[in-house]
Amino acid sequence: MTERLILDCDPGHDDALAMILAAGDPRVELLAVTTCAGNQTLPKVTRNALAVCAVAGIDVPVAAGSVGPLVRPQMVAPEIHGESGLDGPVLPEATLELDPRHAVDLIIDVVLAAEPGTVTLVPTGPLTNIALAMRKEPAIVERVKRVVLMGGSYTRGNKTPTAEFNIAADPEAAQAVFSAPWPVTMVGLDLTHQATADTDVVDRIKAIGSPLSSFVVDVLEFFGSTYREQQGFDAPPVHDLCCVAWLGDPEVFTTREAFVAVELTGTWTNGMTVTDFSGLLGQPVNTDVAITLDKQRLWDMTVDAIAALSAQPEVAAR
Repeated sequence: MTERLILDCDPGHDDALAMILAAGDPRVELLAVTTCAGNQTLPKVTRNALAVCAVAGIDVPVAAGSVGPLVRPQMVAPEIHGESGLDGPVLPEATLELDPRHAVDLIIDVVLAAEPGTVTLVPTGPLTNIALAMRKEPAIVERVKRVVLMGGSYTRGNKTPTAEFNIAADPEAAQAVFSAPWPVTMVGLDLTHQATADTDVVDRIKAIGSPLSSFVVDVLEFFGSTYREQQGFDAPPVHDLCCVAWLGDPEVFTTREAFVAVELTGTWTNGMTVTDFSGLLGQPVNTDVAITLDKQRLWDMTVDAIAALSAQPEVAAR
């Protein structure tokens, strides 16, 4: 059985790797890609999603979604992802036409057309599209198998001392997603900071020797340079990759159950994912929280996916 997913993203270097893994791992079936403003503005991240589809030979519907958060001012991250949102590699021209539907409608259509409990939503940017899809068509909540999101943390932030970027970018949308009655897995900074693309990983990808592997190396080298400059990392943590990896291989990380809520009114803590593992708040568990990564498994499956896509004639010919 393959895990069928919709990837809702804001490419973004780590989103690009998540797209490639979702397309290249045989245990995962990528049904659609939807975009949301986050790492950069909506036109830029949508252009980037189409470029990744072109270089990796991905042929699924791609739809543009929300131009900004539900109620707050927009934030972007050029200090990490550059002015294009995917600086570093040469971005090819799109080979796919953008789906005419809004991302919210594509999400709803795909979920309602599938058998209940067979489609997982994987948002790796702000949760605006997911919250709007829930609001527009509440029936998707009981039909979705699970939401596996990259966002949040139980110990730290990266946009503020307490808030991770994706949650801080649209905390009202995030709270709506966490509080809905569907299974949620939070893949936060505590987990994704373990997922660094170290020199040996980059060397393994480079050794594949394809246009796609060269693209990925360029992605990781730029991403690594900004993480060194901005956050002092020796190698970049490839956050979004972890969500897709877990669907392909549930052994790639461990989880613990917790109650998670998003702080919306704190003077210093807006966007914090308040995570209660011990039941101190008296609230029912609503989230599986990612804890410990098997880094070797993560990068083995990623390298294999890049190699598999590279072997496809239409990709190898680029």
